[in-house]
Amino acid sequence: MRVFVTGGTGTIGSAVVAELLRNGHAVLALARSDSSERTLKDAGAEVLRGGLADLDVLRAGVAQADGVISLAFGRDFSSPEALAAAIAEESAAMATLGEALVGSDRPIVTVSGTPSAPGRASTETDPVRTDGPVGERGRSVNALLSLTSHGVRATSVRMPRTVHNRGEGGFAGLLTKAARNSGIVGYPGDGTQRWPAVHALDAAVLFRLALESAPAGTAWHAVADEGDAVRDIAEIIGRRLDLPVQQVPEETFGPFGPIFAMDQPASSAHTREVLGWRPTHPSLLDDLENVQP
Repeated sequence: MRVFVTGGTGTIGSAVVAELLRNGHAVLALARSDSSERTLKDAGAEVLRGGLADLDVLRAGVAQADGVISLAFGRDFSSPEALAAAIAEESAAMATLGEALVGSDRPIVTVSGTPSAPGRASTETDPVRTDGPVGERGRSVNALLSLTSHGVRATSVRMPRTVHNRGEGGFAGLLTKAARNSGIVGYPGDGTQRWPAVHALDAAVLFRLALESAPAGTAWHAVADEGDAVRDIAEIIGRRLDLPVQQVPEETFGPFGPIFAMDQPASSAHTREVLGWRPTHPSLLDDLENVQP
């Protein structure tokens, strides 16, 4: 299969590109810079130059592919306005990709987040949130999945709050970055709230499985660790960086603060049973031992 991939140089995307190529697929990847183009070509992918906002380029990518994996997302989370702009750009791109696939029966796999379910681990049947600071992402995913009635094999892989590799990435990575800047490892809430996690290399396998065989209109959970207590995550980061660990206000983390403070464990039992997905790489707590002082 020739697969058009957006976001192919990120933590998840680079692992997905390698996973696809390793399993006999060809990759056409979107690149918005010279450095991204070099990285993708070195990995063995073909390159289509353009950014996520270049909707005509996205249509051209779909026209050249047998399937699509949509992973690109902006990197500026410095303010609620910046986050909203990134979500709006992603939503427009996702709608464009879906529309270009109407009537083709070709697959598209998009990325979403695991939902929260009060008092228990969320499952694949729980709806994603369509309100709050990232509600538009949920609405965009739902709109894409609704295209199954228009000849699109759309599926969603829901990612946990931390997708990690070599001790970096996700919410845990943001805690580490903030700690290096502030001199303390701060965490919101009381620290007992749980974050699910997955290694990027394990997540990449699930994206490939969903592309190859997942039924239209389905959602899957790329969750290896059902829920690690945030205090435990912070303690390891503090030990690795030799910094004190303490509770800080939610506002410390800007638009992510309320999300950081939520208890949000998630299960992947259905995904493992149906798609045969088996995570094999280090857990988050083990991988955080790679954080460099």
